[in-house]
Amino acid sequence: MTKDRTDPPLRADELTTLLGFLNYHRATLQRKAEGLDHDQLGRTHPPSTLTLAGLLKHVALNESHWFGYVLHDRPLPEPFASADWDADIDWELTTAVQDSPAELHRLMDNAVRTADAGIAEAYAAGGLDQPSARPSRDTGEPFSLHWILLHMIEEYARHNGHADLIRESIDGATGE
Repeated sequence: MTKDRTDPPLRADELTTLLGFLNYHRATLQRKAEGLDHDQLGRTHPPSTLTLAGLLKHVALNESHWFGYVLHDRPLPEPFASADWDADIDWELTTAVQDSPAELHRLMDNAVRTADAGIAEAYAAGGLDQPSARPSRDTGEPFSLHWILLHMIEEYARHNGHADLIRESIDGATGE
């Protein structure tokens, strides 16, 4: 696995540190899926039905959801906007095995680029305390940019653990 990753900074301001960890985890997931063909990206590690293809599409959805829809009240991009979520609440996970490796990587790369622009825009408007345009369904309060960044770091870290196990089961590759 050769995907370039930069370690998060040891000493930096809070935004730089948060973005360092987010980018590190983004690159880790991309690295876990690197070099695999369509069939390999679609393999599961039983009893789980989770695939690396599904993880790539899932994080692309989360990038678009949190840094676009929630933070700025922007519509979800395709393919998520026209997905039939009522028929399949896990649509991004179940349909990913139909997508090509190139499409999955492109989807994640585009979502990350758009998310980074949304993060910069929100930070310029109000720093880490910038409230989201859409509130929490639980409390009715807006999220802060700080909360969303931490949540996405947690989301990636959790899924990178899944990706470790799946990748090892495919070809024995281990490590960061």
